[in-house]
Amino acid sequence: MKVLYTRTSTVEQNSERQSIKSLDHDLLVEDKCSGAIPFFDREGGGRIFSLLESKELNELVVHQIDRLGRNLMDILTTIKVFNEKKVNIHFVQQGLRTLNDDGSENDISKMVISILGVVAEMERKMIRERQLEGIAIAKAKGKYQGRSKGTSEDLVRFLNKPKNKKAIELIKKGYKNIEVSKVVGLHLNTITKIKKINNLKK
Repeated sequence: MKVLYTRTSTVEQNSERQSIKSLDHDLLVEDKCSGAIPFFDREGGGRIFSLLESKELNELVVHQIDRLGRNLMDILTTIKVFNEKKVNIHFVQQGLRTLNDDGSENDISKMVISILGVVAEMERKMIRERQLEGIAIAKAKGKYQGRSKGTSEDLVRFLNKPKNKKAIELIKKGYKNIEVSKVVGLHLNTITKIKKINNLKK
């Protein structure tokens, strides 16, 4: 099965530009979320992960690399999962394929993807720096209110976070902590906390 994946940052954005309807594909999977969210932690990304696990997916088609993510490590980790499953990712705009015809890793694509991933990450970092500068200015003017001291989230809210729910699902399937951490994008300490709360021993 060839899946065409698209992502827009908000529900208002039009995904038609990414969809490229003329491309040959069997299934269209769309996400409307921030690129900062790890790929497999998105609703559509989770659906694609299930297709990978069931060996139904043969190729993933994506308009451009930053649709996969804006964090270089997340992009490379996602590609690594696909490579291990011998499933090619085709980035249309850049004309890149992650695997060669014989199923081996495409080294040129890996190098270009790393460079473009760094650029996307730098862009995200600059946006974050501007946000922090804005917060600092607002604090100086007494107009910023952060989280109240002493507040903490309850266990129900903690366990119902999308990443944590996905982690629980993978742990129950027998995945190791380090594997869950890479796929979901959580720190190992968080994985341990989730297992302890749920009395999961795997």
